[in-house]
Amino acid sequence: MIEDEKGLGLVHVITGDGKGKTTSALGLAVRATGHGFKVIMIQFMKGKINYGELETAKKLDNFDIIQFGRPDFVDKENPAEVDIKLAQDGLEYAGQVVDGGKCDILILDEICVAVDWKLVGLDDVLNLIDSKPDDMELVMTGRYAHEKLIEVADHVSEVMEIKHPFRKGVMARKGIEF
Repeated sequence: MIEDEKGLGLVHVITGDGKGKTTSALGLAVRATGHGFKVIMIQFMKGKINYGELETAKKLDNFDIIQFGRPDFVDKENPAEVDIKLAQDGLEYAGQVVDGGKCDILILDEICVAVDWKLVGLDDVLNLIDSKPDDMELVMTGRYAHEKLIEVADHVSEVMEIKHPFRKGVMARKGIEF
């Protein structure tokens, strides 16, 4: 059945150890912008590197990507204070987007990792989900999705790695992995 009204308001989790979680969310964003929906993607733990999606978003009037991270990798065992602060700033910004109803679709890219690595609190993310407008679609990506996030979600997908060229020494490639 194809909905002719907006029909938005569901919660998605895209998780797993395979490549393609962010790419899946970006595909949803591109599809939605094609239908005139306003999409905001907040990227946690990613900052100021040459991701192709940043250039694409600049070309689309109703798609914004805001990064809350550094170009450096976050140390899971000992995250820097700046990484914690940036992730919490990202979640605070997400709260402002939700409170202001500033978009039709909100994507929290890598939020599952940020929760698992304790950069942001699980309860804070659950509260954000509870406070979102009924007609705002929410998409959360990242490895290690907490069981409570899976439980509250309406749509959960797991991207599983079966084989990856990195295992043969192929490094991330422009336009493919970033």
